[in-house]
Amino acid sequence: MARPATAPPLRDIVLLGGGHANVQVLRAFAMRPEPGLRLTVVAREPHSPYSGMLPGLVAGSYRWQEIHIDVARLAAVAGARFIAAEATGLDLEAARVALRGRPPLRYDVLAINTGGVPADAPAAKFVTAVKPIGRFLPIWERIKADANIRRLAIVGGGPGGVELALAIVKSEPRLRCVLLEAGPAPLPGLPARARARLLAALRGRGVEVAYDAQVQAAADGELAAADGRRWPADHVLWATGVGAPRWLAAAGLATDPAGFATVSRNLQSTCHPAVFAAGDVASVLGAQRPKSGVYAVRQGPVLAENVRRFALGQPLRRYRPQRRALAIVGLADGRAVAARGGWQLAGSAVWRWKRWLDARFMRRFAELPPMQPHAPRLPPALRADAPPPMRCGGCGAKVGADALARVLARLDVGGDGTPPASRVEDAAVVQVAAGQLAMSCDGFRAMVDDGYRFGRIAAHHALNDLFAMGAAPSFALALATVPLMAAAMMEEDLYQMMAGALAVFREHGVALVGGHSAEGAEPGLAFSVTGTLREAALAKGGLTAGERLVLTKPLGTGVVLSAAMQGGAEAREVLAAIGAMDSSNAAAAKVLRHHGAKGCTDVTGFGLAGHLTEMTRAAGVGARLQAAAVPLLPGAQRLLAAGFASSLQENNEQALADFHIQGGAPSAPALRLLADPQTAGGLLAGVPAEAAAACVAELRRSGYAAAALIGTVTDGELSIDLAGGSRAQHGEGWHG
Repeated sequence: MARPATAPPLRDIVLLGGGHANVQVLRAFAMRPEPGLRLTVVAREPHSPYSGMLPGLVAGSYRWQEIHIDVARLAAVAGARFIAAEATGLDLEAARVALRGRPPLRYDVLAINTGGVPADAPAAKFVTAVKPIGRFLPIWERIKADANIRRLAIVGGGPGGVELALAIVKSEPRLRCVLLEAGPAPLPGLPARARARLLAALRGRGVEVAYDAQVQAAADGELAAADGRRWPADHVLWATGVGAPRWLAAAGLATDPAGFATVSRNLQSTCHPAVFAAGDVASVLGAQRPKSGVYAVRQGPVLAENVRRFALGQPLRRYRPQRRALAIVGLADGRAVAARGGWQLAGSAVWRWKRWLDARFMRRFAELPPMQPHAPRLPPALRADAPPPMRCGGCGAKVGADALARVLARLDVGGDGTPPASRVEDAAVVQVAAGQLAMSCDGFRAMVDDGYRFGRIAAHHALNDLFAMGAAPSFALALATVPLMAAAMMEEDLYQMMAGALAVFREHGVALVGGHSAEGAEPGLAFSVTGTLREAALAKGGLTAGERLVLTKPLGTGVVLSAAMQGGAEAREVLAAIGAMDSSNAAAAKVLRHHGAKGCTDVTGFGLAGHLTEMTRAAGVGARLQAAAVPLLPGAQRLLAAGFASSLQENNEQALADFHIQGGAPSAPALRLLADPQTAGGLLAGVPAEAAAACVAELRRSGYAAAALIGTVTDGELSIDLAGGSRAQHGEGWHG
């Protein structure tokens, strides 16, 4: 979640792709924010691998975290929005980026750094392109785990292919490797002595090297060259050069004969001034260089300065590429070979030098200034009563349960001093001539930067109140709030939010029949939803002693989103939380009812403990929770232990006083997470003991992978058992 802006945004700078150049744009704006400019980074994957360190990872010299830049976290520190999506095209006239599976995104300035696509790789199941690296790494893990893969072919004899081959035979000695080069000799462009050293290293590791091997076909476990030679292979890694994404030319962007975007020495498109491009996807007129991460790294500072200057109407800076790039090829044995022009050097000192250079580059994106909350200066006498300056969005922004109860008591909403029974449920039940209507309203300010995803989450959250009672939603009214900014940006943000919400409503057959929009300090979205009850409502007071407690989604959205606001959560943790929130409870409600549930609620802002307390009080029963059985989102326990917490956490923890705690300290993160406020959380229900296991099994088959039995309804007191095995974490990242 980006930090609050100090001035209204007036220009949208969209960074398309999380490549080596665009991450430097994010870093530059993190170090020097520009009032009036809003950054949005759109990337298919939330982590950007540093290509120069890939062979080191394969060889076991680096850990996964050491070679990846957390783009989502970097965006948060830079005050930028992060959108996990894949670009499929451009509308240059409307200044919009087409995204797969969601509405297009508007821009004022666009910087393209998506990288290239695999060049000429055959479409065969046993052929994997090394780039993009994010897609290669999971397949490499499967190759290592598959004992049936014994023969590996690597197509491409450049420095990258050679270094990868050496790394593979170092880490997986069982694999027999052949390196295929289409030209007369591998490692073209390197000095003869450096080439000889690397070829000797390949031969010494048992890697077969084939020259003039122009692969024409890949089928039935073998590769065929144009001259008739064949090589058996259980799997093929394609490490040749990259090609251009087809959508660049299809959009009407000026491209070179190979389809790469042509840019001037300012990295600016030669036909559309508001579009910039860098890295493998670009071709710099008059300064063409090989497609290498080295040049993308050098282009980063110029790109960062020029998108800023263009947005501000200032003269642009000129990019001056080096004539020859330094190539350092690791031998996967503690040594490396360095070459530039006719100069070369080899040995263990070169490997240490390479590690130092790589680590220095990666540190630039890990060692960033902490996010600073923006709050007015208060007199010392008032500071103790001031709320925390960085307040949570989503259900973390709800009014505390105790305060809400006091307000309802003062309002006398029932007319006789007692709220009607339906008011304590998730939705109000109203009797009309045609039957029973279930009605509810819910909303909050944005907890994620992606307006489309926020709209989807807000719609899911509002509908959950009806699903928790077993009602079928029919129609909705909206109340949308958009902060002050340039008129076109306000329109775009409102469109993205409402498009996300409408997509969810359409999935559930709900008509959006009207609403109201307003200007406010922060983006927000609320819905009034109405549905019908065709069967008896699933009431909060429907629990019966002896039932098992079932939870359909993992906990942790509150702490993860709070940590994300402060740049403390990893991208995978944030995306797992968003994936959990952007999922419907409709099917879960049907499964629970089918297995005999009569008491149900959705777990939202008051946390699991608070909502369970509501249910047990209404039913006049107790409950025993097994904390170790409660599913958690990735990182939730770690982040809470590190000091991150939702702004509603302290209030919610008051509900824990109703429970007898066994087997642990009251301050244990495992206990405190039971009070973590959830946004679009799961359903909590009581299911007859004899049907509980089958219920959870069906929930998991229906897509609720984290569904679990977490306790038992009792005749006694409320208790929480903290003893037991290690707690499982759930979440598969971004869904959709």
